[in-house]
Amino acid sequence: MTKEEVFKFVLKQKTAFIASVDGSGFPVIRAMLAPRNIEGNDLYFTTNTSSNKIKHYSGNDKACVYFYKRGIFRYRGVSIVGTMRICTDQKTKDEIWRTGDSFIYKQGKTDPDYCVLKFTCSHAEYYCDLKTAIVDFD
Repeated sequence: MTKEEVFKFVLKQKTAFIASVDGSGFPVIRAMLAPRNIEGNDLYFTTNTSSNKIKHYSGNDKACVYFYKRGIFRYRGVSIVGTMRICTDQKTKDEIWRTGDSFIYKQGKTDPDYCVLKFTCSHAEYYCDLKTAIVDFD
């Protein structure tokens, strides 16, 4: 399994599960839409600036993102570990914005409740057919 194969798998998924660490040191997992963009070792997600995960990542940038595909006879999943950066700069917000986002962010690209999460991948564990493979992103 290569980094490119991991990203090819990720691009086919509709849902991502992201984990953050809360102020008490406990992991918190939530489902999100798949990443908007993959660039180098970075996955880009959109979210609300007012969400709890933003508070979590402000205090601890350690993160994990999980993707899976469940078939009738086969289950495949990849758990990617890395760091999460909160991007509120207008350039990044403009690059990741999609027209339909105005349904959620009424003020458009400049809505103060709209931000981008930039997840930088460190390494991953890919699972398929009772086997795992470790993938380094360095």
